[in-house]
Amino acid sequence: MRNPARLFLLLLFAVGLVGTIINGADLYVRLAYLSGLLLGAAWLWTFLSLRKLRLTRQARSLRASVGDMFEENFDLFNQSRLPRLWVEIENRSNLPQAAGSRLLTNLGRNQTRSYLARTWLTQRGVYQLGPTTLASGDPFGLFSVKRTISHADSLLVLPLILPIADFPSPAGYLPGGKAIRQKSLEITPHAAGVREYVHGDPLKRIHWPTSARRNRLMVKEFEQDPQAEIWLFLDAEAAIHHELPAPSLAAWHDWTLQRRPQLSLPPATIEYAVALTASLAHYFIGQRRAVGFVTEGPAYTVIPAERSERQEGKLLETLAFVRPEGRLPLVSLVDSITPRIPYGSSALLITPSSRQDILLAVENIARRGLSPVVILLNPQTFGWHTSNDGLAESLLTRGVPVCQVSNGDDLAEKLSTFAAQNRSQEQPLWRKQLSSLSI
Repeated sequence: MRNPARLFLLLLFAVGLVGTIINGADLYVRLAYLSGLLLGAAWLWTFLSLRKLRLTRQARSLRASVGDMFEENFDLFNQSRLPRLWVEIENRSNLPQAAGSRLLTNLGRNQTRSYLARTWLTQRGVYQLGPTTLASGDPFGLFSVKRTISHADSLLVLPLILPIADFPSPAGYLPGGKAIRQKSLEITPHAAGVREYVHGDPLKRIHWPTSARRNRLMVKEFEQDPQAEIWLFLDAEAAIHHELPAPSLAAWHDWTLQRRPQLSLPPATIEYAVALTASLAHYFIGQRRAVGFVTEGPAYTVIPAERSERQEGKLLETLAFVRPEGRLPLVSLVDSITPRIPYGSSALLITPSSRQDILLAVENIARRGLSPVVILLNPQTFGWHTSNDGLAESLLTRGVPVCQVSNGDDLAEKLSTFAAQNRSQEQPLWRKQLSSLSI
């Protein structure tokens, strides 16, 4: 009843019907017939407008990264003999700036209309590809009908990976030495022995001479490589993260001309921390280093150190869901996992905290024979009233490498500059110990 045209026709029909009953004049009869026929025809047209319409949407991949262009193909099939004057497709996905909503006209019988929707991915996380709403109606705009198609797929958007050229990495205590007596799930140069084959073991690990001698399948076991591991500690405690209002995105016409706007991270400490963690994991795994990960945001998560593309996939998938909702401070995360980290490895702490308990976490790392590196996000540049410059100075006086990051910094350049500054000051860990002993 909110449609003015439909209300007007209903009034005409009522006037014609009352006039026909009271007066019986031809004018009232024709008015009632015409208005009633128009209303009935419009309602019937609307009732049939979405029948035998089938919509499908397909994506090339359901896994992408921030900064990628997500492409999705929409196909609308008219399986009826009746043409459709107009059909509106509304993409109600929760993907930010989701494309795909279109108005299609003159869809003939047994005809298919297809189009490609492109969405620039700017936020990590998992998003539903749907639901999708189809809307249509009669040519006069008297009635309209909608049908909602539930979503079937979800899109996983991985964090942004920055091109890091260089970053300090530990050399380890035992380069080229004997293997550490800890079992490894991956193949390393250090064989520990053989055991009986278990269902699921890869065939390439079968030791055929021993299998022939014992008349049953035997597989090789390996020990960890003595090269130092890299452990990334992401501080996701809710009380220390801050953010500023995010700027608006660029207009669509720039994208259609193949001029994507320059991607910038949202002004939030958690987004900077996640991007730094993902980029460092990608860099070290590319260097064939074993990388582990620890966080609590919101779930306590520990990913054991490995060196493989599969490990990078696990890390990125975990980082896609990290939120600043943790309750454990960073020092508790360090205490929970450092006893399991091999001697001589490196621990990278990524935090926007300005509390002095970071010093305690660093001391615990050094006491375990590990090399601490701290990446400090300046919370004052993200809307907080204080900075952590004092904490950075305290860490530097203790000889701990500190990389300070502010809102708006070029993170790739910042990390590479930090590596160049620290390379001249680096010395082997055994030399540091000798110098401390001589003192």
